[in-house]
Amino acid sequence: MTDTASPRVALPAVSPREERIGMLLIFLSALMWSFGGTIARFIHVGDSWTVVFWRSLWAVAFLVAFMVWRDGWRGTLRLFRDMGLPGLGVAFCFATASTSFIVALAYTTVANILLMQAGVPLLAALLAWLLFRERVSQGTWIAIAAVITGVAIMVSESLGGSVSPIGDGLALLIAVMFSFATVITRRFAHVRMVPATCLGALLAGVFAASQAMQFAVSARDMSFLFAFGVINLGVGLAFFAMGARLVPAAVAALLGTFEPILGPIWVWLVHAEVPSVRTIIGGAVVVTALLVHIGFEFKRQARPERPGVTGLPSPN
Repeated sequence: MTDTASPRVALPAVSPREERIGMLLIFLSALMWSFGGTIARFIHVGDSWTVVFWRSLWAVAFLVAFMVWRDGWRGTLRLFRDMGLPGLGVAFCFATASTSFIVALAYTTVANILLMQAGVPLLAALLAWLLFRERVSQGTWIAIAAVITGVAIMVSESLGGSVSPIGDGLALLIAVMFSFATVITRRFAHVRMVPATCLGALLAGVFAASQAMQFAVSARDMSFLFAFGVINLGVGLAFFAMGARLVPAAVAALLGTFEPILGPIWVWLVHAEVPSVRTIIGGAVVVTALLVHIGFEFKRQARPERPGVTGLPSPN
C-alpha cells in the first residue's frame, strides 16, 4: 500500500508570484468558457453532434498552432511524447466530460448539471487531500460551501419535476472528471498539459464524428463555430492547463466556478435574457465568496514569514 504522505507525492513548490499568475490564468479560462452559452445562441445547426465535431476540430487546430508557435514542431511532438500517463489521464477526463455533457442534456436539465458542477471545488479538494494529502485551509472550505450555496440558489427554480437517474449520473460524472483533471494537473505540475487538453478535444471530436448526422453548415454558422472552438474551448483549455499546475486544486476549481456565474450575465447582455431574482442573488453570493477568498489569498501570500522580513519575493 502506498504511503500518500511520502515525499514521492510532495507537491511542487511554486513562488507566490507564480501562484498569483496561476490564479489569473484559471480565472481567464473560466472567463473564456463562460462565453459558451452566448456563442451557442448564434448557431443554428440542428444536430448537436455536428456542433461538437466542429467545435472540437477548431479547438484542436488552435491548440496545435499555439504549441507549434511556442515550441516548434519538434518541441510540440516532444510535449505529446513526454506527457505520459498523467497527460493521457487529463485527456480522458476532458473527453469524457465534454461527451457526457451532450448526452446528459437529453436526460436532465442544464440546472441539474450546473448544480453538480458546483461541487467540483469540494470534489477536487477531497481528491487532492485523499490522494496527495494536499492541505485545504479552513477559509477555502468556507468559500467552497458559500459557492455551492450560491449556485444552489441560482438553479433552485429549475429543480422541480422528475429527472432521469441517467442524466444525474452523467452530470455527476462530468464533475468527477473535471475534478480529477484539476488534481492531476496540479500534482504533475512539471508536465505541460496543453497537449493533453488538445488530445481530449480530439477524442471528443472523433466520437462526435461517429454520431453526427451531417457535417455541412452555413458560412455564418461556421464563423460562430470557429469562435466556439477557438475562443471558448481552445483558449480556455490552454489557460486552464497552464494555470492549474501553479495553484492548489481546491483554489483552481473554486476560481473555475466563475464560468456558471458569468455565463448567464453575457446571455443577458447580448441576447436580452434577463436572469431571475434567484439567479442574481445566488450569483452575488458566489462572486462575493470568491472575491473575499481571493483577497485573503493575496494577503496571505504578501504576509511576512518572519517578523521584520517582507513577504514579497526578492527582485534579485
